[in-house]
Amino acid sequence: KGGTVVVEGTNKNPASEKLDRVRKWSVSKYKCTRQALAERLGRGSRTVDLELEPRLELLKDDRQRYDHMTKLTQTLANQLAQFTVTQKSLGDVFTELSVKSQNLHVEFSLNAEAQKFLSKSGETLAGAFNAFTADMNTLVNKTIEDTMINAKQYETSRVEYDAYRVDLEELNMGPRDAITLPKLEQAQKTFQGQKERYQNVRDDLSVKIKLLEENRVKVLHNKLILLHSAIAAHCFSCHSFLEQNMRQAVEKLDVSSVDGAPSWLEDS
Repeated sequence: KGGTVVVEGTNKNPASEKLDRVRKWSVSKYKCTRQALAERLGRGSRTVDLELEPRLELLKDDRQRYDHMTKLTQTLANQLAQFTVTQKSLGDVFTELSVKSQNLHVEFSLNAEAQKFLSKSGETLAGAFNAFTADMNTLVNKTIEDTMINAKQYETSRVEYDAYRVDLEELNMGPRDAITLPKLEQAQKTFQGQKERYQNVRDDLSVKIKLLEENRVKVLHNKLILLHSAIAAHCFSCHSFLEQNMRQAVEKLDVSSVDGAPSWLEDS
């Protein structure tokens, strides 16, 4: 007759393993929630990294200031763009009047050319503001935001670390017997794992902040110089054009007509 059939298998089944994972997750979630609540109420002890956390606070403050600066720059760019449209329209009106008013042709032409040049130069400046805004949005909402995501992960791991640290401290202060010793040993192992994880996340974040600080300075240095150069070029070109435009207009004006009899407005 047939021989004996042996079936090998594990003692655990999928349902049991899933239930065990859920139980461990629930216990961990409870510990972390309790720790976070105790910290908010000012009752729990909290691990403070005196080297990393001030850098994080400075980064958060910088991000708020950069975000405010970016919004103001965008507002200025939008207002300048609208302003240049009005300037161009005014220049067109001056041009029409220069054609219809021969006795004021030079004066209207003078102002028409001025408004059109200022409008065109303003469009270029608005483009520089928009480029600066785009670069700042990348810095604030992508580069810094990536680091802030790591900071949130660090804070989560820190709360978990403190939760298991407090749990271990409480067990160490209690009695030691056949029942508590296995729990204490397991708590020590769990705490050690949380400590290593916390340290790894902390080190990764420290490196990322250092790289961000170096990149931030380099990027802002270049972008701020470019923005200032654009503003300076706008002001210089406008000033140069207006001076030259005025000289040309004066040359065209009939000086003798200016020295003629005063108008009734001047008499009054």
